Amino acid sequence: MTRRSTPHEPVGSQGLIHSDRLVLCSPVPPVQAAIVNSINEVPAEQWDRLHGAAQPFLKHAFLKALEDSGSVGDGTGWNPAYLAVYGSDGILAGAMPLYIKTDSFGEFVFDSAWADAHHRAGLRYFPKLVAAVPFTPVTGRRLLLHPSVDPKTISAELIDGMATLADEIGASSVHVLFEEQDDHEALVDAGYSPRKDCQFHWHNEGFGDFDEFLSVLTSAKRKNIRRERRRVRENGISVRLHEGDTLEDISWDEIYGLYANTFYRYGHRPYLSPPFFPMVATALAEQVVVATAHKDDHLIAMALSLRDDRRLYGRYWGCESFEHSLHFELCYYQGIEYCIRHSLQIFEPGTQGEHKIARGFSPVETSSVHRIRHPRFATVIDDYLERERGLVDAYIDAARSHLPFRAEHRC
Repeated sequence: MTRRSTPHEPVGSQGLIHSDRLVLCSPVPPVQAAIVNSINEVPAEQWDRLHGAAQPFLKHAFLKALEDSGSVGDGTGWNPAYLAVYGSDGILAGAMPLYIKTDSFGEFVFDSAWADAHHRAGLRYFPKLVAAVPFTPVTGRRLLLHPSVDPKTISAELIDGMATLADEIGASSVHVLFEEQDDHEALVDAGYSPRKDCQFHWHNEGFGDFDEFLSVLTSAKRKNIRRERRRVRENGISVRLHEGDTLEDISWDEIYGLYANTFYRYGHRPYLSPPFFPMVATALAEQVVVATAHKDDHLIAMALSLRDDRRLYGRYWGCESFEHSLHFELCYYQGIEYCIRHSLQIFEPGTQGEHKIARGFSPVETSSVHRIRHPRFATVIDDYLERERGLVDAYIDAARSHLPFRAEHRC
């Protein structure tokens, strides 16, 4: 490995790299892979031209907002190390959203038991490498490729580049989270161990309105949803929907305060910093959707989502205090209505929650892949993942047996 800048300081317990760029010499000229420590070093138009980067969370502007707001970087546990592959013309041929991690927060694929086992064995688990979008459990491309390149060649360069960087920093492991199927297959073929999990998504069957959606549910579930929505109104709460970066008489500071309150209530630090919301709202204005709840003209709760041409992604929720059924109204029913109104096909409301089943959300398999450096730990974890995959399959089957749809609408 050669370097384009000053040497980084040695990797210690924090595993930080401070060089601007590390160059990985490719065995297949004229391609060259490099580690870039800031998205600002990559031209936005080149990054956004890559296949898969149209998803809002993979856009240059979203990753830039994470960096520029200080939500990732020094002291956050997420240290950018974007992997970029350049052609002989200097144009970006492929890239990965890659981070050097010094903890496991904000990943939504849980490996704390693996870290603890390494520690008890006298081994370091951090630093590790993670290819993902920080704080974003949304499936998307992780091997981002220019449309004109040979996908196998550039994917292989990116996968080899991860391995080279892992060796360079002494990482215990490499993890690729919430990857799409094509990337999953390429990484498993390269020796990564697959892991399964489950989320709950809502699917639009071409409904004309919310009542038509309710008509495909069983009578009991239909009545329960109507009761929950009625309770919100009866409690004197009004709901407004905002699109873009304009919030009328609400400030982004108020939105952030509600978001942060959700973390403080459980004794946690918010993942995102205050400047992030206005930055991403300005940069991705056409993709921002905010539902707000008001009582006596006072803002009491919000749910912020992002969208693309096919999907709505429920991302950030916050409230001042508990109000019966309000979370369901803002985080689920407003999103379903929005998808119906705008002909979006899928609504992803976030992670976890069997309670979503009764509200029309179906189980969907998600995946990640992992490579553990220590051979004995790798063997043990492979065995665990095989057993876990069987349990996840059984969980998904059980969840499907409880779907709330009338018999003629069940898959």
